Amino acid sequence: MAAFVDPHLLRGKTVLITGASGGIGFVTARELARRGAHLVLVCRDPARAENSQAAIVEAVPGAQADVLLCDLSLIANVRELAAEVGRRYDKLDVLVNNAGVMPGPLTITAEGHELSWATNHLSVHALTNLLLPQLDAAGQARVVTVASDGHWLGEIEPSQAARNDPEKYSSFAAYCDSKLANILFTNELAHRLDLTGITANCLHPGIVNTGLVPPTRSGLLKTVWGLGKPFMVSPERGAQTSIFLASAPEVQHISGRYFKHSKPARLLSSRAQNRAEASRLWRISEEETGIG
Repeated sequence: MAAFVDPHLLRGKTVLITGASGGIGFVTARELARRGAHLVLVCRDPARAENSQAAIVEAVPGAQADVLLCDLSLIANVRELAAEVGRRYDKLDVLVNNAGVMPGPLTITAEGHELSWATNHLSVHALTNLLLPQLDAAGQARVVTVASDGHWLGEIEPSQAARNDPEKYSSFAAYCDSKLANILFTNELAHRLDLTGITANCLHPGIVNTGLVPPTRSGLLKTVWGLGKPFMVSPERGAQTSIFLASAPEVQHISGRYFKHSKPARLLSSRAQNRAEASRLWRISEEETGIG
C-alpha cells in the first residue's frame, strides 16, 4: 500500500529546486507538488525543462510548476536568476540546492572556475545568499543542499590556481571537494542564520543511478561506476531525504545537520566538522563570487 501523502502539507508554499529536469531533482519536485507546493524548477536545458514540467503536471493535475532557465556554472547567470526570482516571488519557503555535475577532463568556465567547483559549490553559495531576502520573508524557511558521503575524500584548496592545475586535476577528487564544500557551507550558513527563521541542512542521497557519470565517459571512473551500478538506488529512493527535509514538520526547527535515510547521520570526515574550515571556505567563496 502506498504511503499517504498530505496534499495540503505545502499548500501556499513556494519551493525552488535546482537541477529539476531529471534524476532526484525531478522526483523531489514531483513529490513536493503532490504535497501542494508551488514549484519553481531551475533547469539548464529548455527541452528537458519543458518535459519535466509536463510530467509533473500530468502526475499531479493542477500542480503549479514554473520554469526558470539557468546555467548555474556562471555566477553572472546566478545573479540574473536570483533577480528574476525576486521579481516574480515575494517569498520563498524552501530552496533545494540539488544541481550537480561530475565533469570529465578539466573544464574552466568563462569566469575562470573549475566546472564542478563552480556548479556544485559556488552557485550554491551565491544563489542561497542572494535569495535570503525571499527566504526571510517566508517567516520560516528551509535551505536543503544535496551533498554526498564522497565528502570524506574532499579537501578545500586554498586558491583557484590550485583547483585549476591540470597536473593535479582529478574529476572525482574535484567532485568530492565540492561535496565537502556543500557540508561546510551548510554548517556556516546555519550558524549565521541561528537567530532567524531559516534552517539549513544537507544530505547524502545514496549512490543514485542517474546521469551524473555520462555513458560517454571513459577511464577508471566509468569502470568503477559501471561495477557499482547493481548496488545503486533509484532516483525515487535517492530523493526521499530531500523530500523529507523540504517538507517534514518534525525537522522544521533542526538546522546545521547532515542527513542520510531521512535521519541525522555522522559525518565521515573531521574536516567537515571543522568550524575554522567552514569559516575559511566562506571567505574563499565570498572572494570568488563577490557574494556573501
